[in-house]
Amino acid sequence: MGEVTEEHTVGSTLAPSRSSQIEEKEVEEKAEFETGMVTTKTGDPETQQVAQAPRTDFPEGGWQGWATVAGAFLIQFCGFGYTTSFGVYQDYYVQVYMTKETASTISSLCRWIGSVNAFIVVGFGIFAGQLYDRGHFKLAIYLGSFLLVLGLFMLSLAKPNQFYQVFLSQGVCVGIGAGLLYIPSIAVISHYFNRRRVLAMSIVAAGSSLGSIIHPIMLNNTLNSSLGFGNSVRASAGLVTVMLLLSIALMKPRLPPPAHTMPLIPAMKKFSRDSAYVWTSAGLFLVTTGFYYPLYYLQLDASEHNLSKDFSFYCLVILNFSSLVGRISSGFVAQKIGGPIGITFSAMCCSAVILAMIGIKTVTSVVLVAIFFGFFAGSYIALNAPVLAVLADNFGEIGARMGVAFAAAAFGGLIGSPIAGALLGDSNTWWKPAIFAGTVTFSGFACLLMACTVLLKRGKLIPHHPR
Repeated sequence: MGEVTEEHTVGSTLAPSRSSQIEEKEVEEKAEFETGMVTTKTGDPETQQVAQAPRTDFPEGGWQGWATVAGAFLIQFCGFGYTTSFGVYQDYYVQVYMTKETASTISSLCRWIGSVNAFIVVGFGIFAGQLYDRGHFKLAIYLGSFLLVLGLFMLSLAKPNQFYQVFLSQGVCVGIGAGLLYIPSIAVISHYFNRRRVLAMSIVAAGSSLGSIIHPIMLNNTLNSSLGFGNSVRASAGLVTVMLLLSIALMKPRLPPPAHTMPLIPAMKKFSRDSAYVWTSAGLFLVTTGFYYPLYYLQLDASEHNLSKDFSFYCLVILNFSSLVGRISSGFVAQKIGGPIGITFSAMCCSAVILAMIGIKTVTSVVLVAIFFGFFAGSYIALNAPVLAVLADNFGEIGARMGVAFAAAAFGGLIGSPIAGALLGDSNTWWKPAIFAGTVTFSGFACLLMACTVLLKRGKLIPHHPR
């Protein structure tokens, strides 16, 4: 919080200065955020009695709290879980559905469909976070669900070799829909949990890992069957529709929106003065730049080293299952050591495993990379939202802080995969993209480590939850 020059006026001894009022308000907001209590003014303007509002302590669960967790889990299953399953579509597009151009050209074009989709899902959070902070949770969920389902059904109508139809439906429409769902479904967990917030958010994040296991298996078996492209996508869209309808029925915000929310530009100016937040955002951008390399290229790497096609596909299933374990277990660990320490350690391990991909030659090496990267990548992803929630001063900032930081990370995801592909080249020089992705991920770890040092000085590095 920056310093405010005190304005002295006649009668300043009788009334608090403007700077004092601002400081008192910010301290009051922080206290409300940390204790779960709200102070409200009652009585006539002359008496201005201050009383405790009825916002009670966090329930730390309860039927509605865990129902909201379950609904948010399904949102992640349908949203980001579908985005990370794009590899199955890319393989089908290159080999079957878009064959007019050369394989390298189609592969490059399809890579942009996946990259743009992932960018919009995460980057659109800057708008979804603002909707959430202003109390429009239901609007974001309803509209996002509609656009996600609409995009999938429109994709089922796309004709062979019509790149623009696939790009607009899958890359843009599905991306916007999932982007509207992503942050609100995570941030609403903070209405029900404080002491167990990291654990609850980690369970929610595990939904995308389960989605990245189920969706590829379903798509891989239907696309290569007699159903054909259209019916296969419609079957997948039907599953997503049912899951989204169930999630809408389960989720419910508990708290009213804050009386005052800061507009985006002033909020960004305030966040830029928070060194811990700046280091964290820079770390998320750098880690995400290298993060997608194993997800997008491990299967191809295995195939190029003469491993069987079936194993090459299921190595991603192994990675995603390990990611599911990492996401859930990270919540229990972070309850003890704190989210910032957990995410920093996970980023360091991710960078080490990516660099180790240089040595991939055998089935054993691929399995080890899939297990270890999947576990630490899952832990890293699961702790993104809890760490950003820790940095918020009050409830009215959670959506905005997540949105701005995730938008920065989205740019990393947008440029990381194309850079890795360019470094790989037509000759498949595997050590070049591995060095690039591993180094940039390690740089992100260094930024997160700097954020930890700032939080240590503030006494917010390790959680202190009252029993």
